[in-house]
Amino acid sequence: MIATGNVLVINCGSSSIKFSVVDHEAGIHRIKGTADRIGHDDAELTWAVADRKGSRRLGKANLKTAMESIAAVLSENVELERNVVAIGHRVVHGGEAFSESTRIDDKVLSAIENCSHLAPLHNPANVLGIRTAQHLFPQLPHVAVFDTAFHHPLPRRAYLYAIPYALYQEQGIRRYGFHGTSHRFVTERAAALLGKAPADCAFVSAHLGNGCSACAVRGGKSVDTTMGLTPLEGLVMGTRSGDVDPGLHAHLQDRLGWTLERVTETLNTESGLLGVSGLSNDMRELIEAAASGHARAGLAIEIFCYRLAKTIASLFVSLGQVGVVIFTGGIGENAVSIRANVIQQLDFLGFELDPELNGVHGAPSRGRITRQGDRIAMVVRTDEELMIARETVAVIS
Repeated sequence: MIATGNVLVINCGSSSIKFSVVDHEAGIHRIKGTADRIGHDDAELTWAVADRKGSRRLGKANLKTAMESIAAVLSENVELERNVVAIGHRVVHGGEAFSESTRIDDKVLSAIENCSHLAPLHNPANVLGIRTAQHLFPQLPHVAVFDTAFHHPLPRRAYLYAIPYALYQEQGIRRYGFHGTSHRFVTERAAALLGKAPADCAFVSAHLGNGCSACAVRGGKSVDTTMGLTPLEGLVMGTRSGDVDPGLHAHLQDRLGWTLERVTETLNTESGLLGVSGLSNDMRELIEAAASGHARAGLAIEIFCYRLAKTIASLFVSLGQVGVVIFTGGIGENAVSIRANVIQQLDFLGFELDPELNGVHGAPSRGRITRQGDRIAMVVRTDEELMIARETVAVIS
């Protein structure tokens, strides 16, 4: 029996909490908000209910007090709170322990904690968020929805690194992949827009935001993806380098005396679009700056698009065919010129951009931004919260 009612979706990061009360049947967000800059002196909670917006200064809030403020906002919207039947938690890393969404109990929470070495910036915050929410909402079932779970069907040839096999056996070092909730949502949505069953489709989904990843999805299952053991591998991102020569760490240590920690921090927070441009990690700012003649902003965009186009083409090998390309995420859904650049680099495979459709994000054509023919590229708006809500309901039902 399918549960009726709303699902509270919680996504805890190290310095922010995103939350949403989702009507999973109607596909509507009844309330949506974010607690930002947690741990700083100017933390703030903002939210929107229907056409009304609200905000509240939190001062130097920690994650626990920020969660309490979110609960207070929900209690002020009595009907919304009363109709919540479960809480779905985004958990970044499930390791090899979790291949699907799972109802949370002490054993599950302990297993999530045991994955923290694989995602030290994310899983501890996820666990703290779960514990706090369990204390605030003890009467509700709590469900963990893992970013990595969608990628569990990866074949061994795709998830194993060519390193000593014992490192996989003993340490779990392998490709796990991330953004799985988004890749699953947009590929299922794209199949529906094309009037097909997911089992009959082959996609390359490009989730492009401050974090970026691409995923080959065949028959509704992930068969390859660009992020690996951590979210640092793969495409160029806002502040993350993506793929670099593994010898870079030793080179920077030998030449500059950098520690391992400094190299890792640089690759995660000072690289990508920000590192190349020296200006910003925000693609909107870079597009504007490049149009005004900022050479390194233009260079950052060129590297971003080239690496993405090259990766999409390589993922067609994983599919065994030239599949449908999906653009999603903040950049993928909104940056007209980025999509145009990437599709033009794929024209040798038969992709032919329709500039008019691309200019309106494929709205008149059910997401399609290419001309009629066998080669299809689409814009599909992601909704990870709705996917988490649906998964949560499936588990508790």
